[in-house]
Amino acid sequence: MTDSLPPADGHVFHPTRMFICVILGFTSGLPLFILLNLVQAWLRSEHVDLKAIGLFALIQFPYTWKFLWAPLMDRFAPNVFGWKPGRRRGWMFVTQLLVAGAVALMGTYSPQRDLMTIAALAAALAFFSASLDICLDAYRRELLSDREQGLGTAIHVNAYKVAGLVPGSLALIMADHLPWSQVFFATAAFMLPGIVMTLVVKEPEIRGTPPKTLREAVVEPFHEFVTRGGWSQALLVLAFIFLYKLGDSMATSLATSFYLDLGFTKTQIGVVAKATSLWASVAGGIIGGVWLIKLGINRGLWVFGVLQLVSVLGFAWLVKAGPVVTGLGVVIAFEAFTAGLGTAAFTAYIARTTDPRYTATQFALFTSLASVPRTFANAGTGYIVDGVGWLTFFLICTALALPGMLLLPKVAPWGADDDDGDGVPVTSGSR
Repeated sequence: MTDSLPPADGHVFHPTRMFICVILGFTSGLPLFILLNLVQAWLRSEHVDLKAIGLFALIQFPYTWKFLWAPLMDRFAPNVFGWKPGRRRGWMFVTQLLVAGAVALMGTYSPQRDLMTIAALAAALAFFSASLDICLDAYRRELLSDREQGLGTAIHVNAYKVAGLVPGSLALIMADHLPWSQVFFATAAFMLPGIVMTLVVKEPEIRGTPPKTLREAVVEPFHEFVTRGGWSQALLVLAFIFLYKLGDSMATSLATSFYLDLGFTKTQIGVVAKATSLWASVAGGIIGGVWLIKLGINRGLWVFGVLQLVSVLGFAWLVKAGPVVTGLGVVIAFEAFTAGLGTAAFTAYIARTTDPRYTATQFALFTSLASVPRTFANAGTGYIVDGVGWLTFFLICTALALPGMLLLPKVAPWGADDDDGDGVPVTSGSR
């Protein structure tokens, strides 16, 4: 399918590629939200200690270290029982099957009796999910032209957020009526659209020469990034990637537990909190995509970053307001909308910064760094809340959103063009 698509020159986007971005985003988001929302609600409902739930964030370490095995996915193409679908499609197919299997199996255990087994299985799911992200990100980067990255990424992020409604809304509603084993099995079935898409599409066009040796696949992506603009610029870019989503990520890390502790029922969370975010995510994706075309990625990072910061304060207000259903809907809708905007611009920035010759490895490096706050900083959020309470916790998260914004003049100047005409970011040097 994809290799027969016409070039995007002269057009903002091609509908078929945008539809593929929808499926990619949904498939990418589903396993992560299963770990963040469904597993968390499951453990809390089974009376697992909040501190232990917070420590479960540590099982997401594969998202932080996925760049270590990304070169293998750049270098080798899997052979699936004699079927050779190519580098990207092959890894997409294998990792999606592993994700679906791990999710279905998890629900067969009991949090009270098998907590360590569940933790091990959740860690395996995180590894499969991180590996899936490597090939999905590489496929999307190679599928889209440079001028399509902003809108395509916004659509990807929108579908990513929509995927969160399955484990964060539908599954929670089912949990009030069905055994957890059936809930997890039904949730795993939502991986099928991505599997079907993998079987239908073809490999994207190869840009440049793929690495011929493992050494070339491992060394050259890092060498190219460092020499592109020098060590100082490389460190600034890495620091920005680490810090930009820090405050927002920490604020939502224990969101489901926060709603439960505030007094909302699981059904209220499923119907109001999570379902409300659907429309906010759709609006954020559409408006964010159009806005990115007009603003450009640099200005989008500024504008969306400010809105993202303000949304964190909404959680602090909700602490004072208490379990008011209307307030819950407003706060969650605004957070979902602004987070979608910020993530769209942020992911487009990451995609723009990669060299097409080393897509999987460089994209994995940047997104691994971006996941560090979610993995390690978020692991301590349960202790922070236990020590200072929810209100102070959200104020701390707001303060932690500032450092990333302060780096914008260096990595994405407001007045600078996003590229020099061929999609190469001015602030990141030339390819």
